[in-house]
Amino acid sequence: MENKRNRILIVDDEEDLCEILQYNLNNSGFITDVAHSSEESLKKPLYEYDLFLLDVMMGTMSGFRLAEKLRKEYKIDAPIIFLTAKDTENDILTGFSLGADDYMAKPFSINELTARVKAVLKRSETDRSRKNEILKFGNIELDNVRKRVLIENEKIDLTKKEYEILKLLLQNMGQVFSRDDILHRIWGGDVIVTDRTVDVNIARIRTKIGQYASFLKNKTGYGYFFEF
Repeated sequence: MENKRNRILIVDDEEDLCEILQYNLNNSGFITDVAHSSEESLKKPLYEYDLFLLDVMMGTMSGFRLAEKLRKEYKIDAPIIFLTAKDTENDILTGFSLGADDYMAKPFSINELTARVKAVLKRSETDRSRKNEILKFGNIELDNVRKRVLIENEKIDLTKKEYEILKLLLQNMGQVFSRDDILHRIWGGDVIVTDRTVDVNIARIRTKIGQYASFLKNKTGYGYFFEF
């Protein structure tokens, strides 16, 4: 894991602590960004982070509320570690009920925090790898091993590009991808294609997935996303 530059967002209203965390995590091989409030963090490129370090007690929006928004509204499943001076059983249980992966009470050892960050990321990557072998959404099943899509146990014939587009949208449920994003991720920079190519492939996918076509949505001026 040390060879991979995981990106971490630190959200804490204690500026000195943020500086210490950022310095040490950067020295451990991570890329870190800092926000000093939950509101400031929501302006960051949230989908790009591999892990969130969230202080619980912050101004208007607490770390608990921020975690709830990340999970429910933004559909982000990157691991969350709560940092807090509150370590009562109820607070810990609240954190885990909101999808936290770990919980550290202040003051804490920087070395221990770094070790926990590495352990959580390693576990998350393993879980994601297993989960991504077969994706299931309602009666849609996307099998990444056999490279096929089943709807109500019936195989759907998709081209390679159609499959990759559907996979991208299903793996990132609710996230909007522009045409340029899709072109870059699916076709790369070696082939010259136009935005219209994306539209044509989306239209074909909608035709092939039948009753689920309405869930493959277009946000005017932004791009495409899949949402139940």
